[in-house]
Amino acid sequence: MIEVVATLSRGPVFLAGETLECLITFTNPLSHRSTSASSEMLAWASAQILCQFHGSENRVALPSEGPKQDVQAKSDTVLVPNRGERGHCMLSTPPKILFCDLRLDPGESKSYSYCETVPLDAPPTFRGQSVKYVYKLTIGCQRVNSPIKLLRVPFRVLVVHGLEDPPFPRDEVVAPSNPFLEEEEGVKKDSRLLEIATEMLMMTTSRRSQHLFNITNVRGKVGKFCIFKMVYRIGEDIVGTFDFSEGDIPCLQFSVSLQSEEHVEEQYQRRPGQPASLTAHTRHQESCLHTAATHFCLPIPLSATPGFNTDIVSLRWRLHFEFVTARDPVEPPTVPENQSEVITWTGADHIDVDTFSWDLPIKVLPTNPVLASYVTQFPGSNSITI
Repeated sequence: MIEVVATLSRGPVFLAGETLECLITFTNPLSHRSTSASSEMLAWASAQILCQFHGSENRVALPSEGPKQDVQAKSDTVLVPNRGERGHCMLSTPPKILFCDLRLDPGESKSYSYCETVPLDAPPTFRGQSVKYVYKLTIGCQRVNSPIKLLRVPFRVLVVHGLEDPPFPRDEVVAPSNPFLEEEEGVKKDSRLLEIATEMLMMTTSRRSQHLFNITNVRGKVGKFCIFKMVYRIGEDIVGTFDFSEGDIPCLQFSVSLQSEEHVEEQYQRRPGQPASLTAHTRHQESCLHTAATHFCLPIPLSATPGFNTDIVSLRWRLHFEFVTARDPVEPPTVPENQSEVITWTGADHIDVDTFSWDLPIKVLPTNPVLASYVTQFPGSNSITI
């Protein structure tokens, strides 16, 4: 038997336009039964990147396709890289041959490096309620007169819009270079793209300005809400403040939820006027009667998918606010100036309330893929025995 191990060199998260590098090792394990006649042969091996699209039958209506003949069902010796995968293949890079006619003696191993650029126009990795975009590095290998075996290594793709036309030329070095270090041209180009993307994200998300919103309902003013920016990267915290000191209507309780909206484009909706799918990521709730000012802090998970648009679906982000207000004034407890004993204030047994909600759209962008690799669910390696 031959053990095949594939390991992504930098981790399992990449930007669209970056070069994925994978080290693939083939080993003939040494055992007490091994002899000189225990050599193993592989006819060939190849590798390529695939992106599978899967749409919910209840929410997405894709154009009908004619019946296709499954060549793989008749012959296990024909390479079909997405064999056994759900959905449609949205993206496939040309397969690259790693070797032909590989012979391994007992205890011998050979490693091959596979490099491929993730297409710049690729969709991001996304697992939503309506659609899924899943990326896998697929390695196919075969013994002579034997079925093809497939090894798949899942990875995540983040998309930074604007890399096709960056604000500064790609040939310009964004960060100072070290003249005493020699870099390969491919490594230099790839690191430059990462630097450009990181610089663009920092420029976009570091701009701060005060945004003030009056919170009102049909009965009057409840308070003010302040937030200092509307564009964030995944992994950042969203901080907002409330000022209820000038409100005419007492606010008893509020909650803030970070939500993503998954919109299926009209021509692909299963039902006309189909509502968006909502996913809540983080939430803050607070009782605030007689509170003059307070704040909240909502973290954006590193595992969350930034906003994006494709021909089939778009993902948007928002803050969803819910307020519970009293219809009548609620008197605060009064404490005499010379009071020496402890006074207990008991709230009203019954308060007539109103509830209302408000949605504030925000933008969520990607972050450095190296940072996102620390919390990814993908291990970055996989193995198979053939």
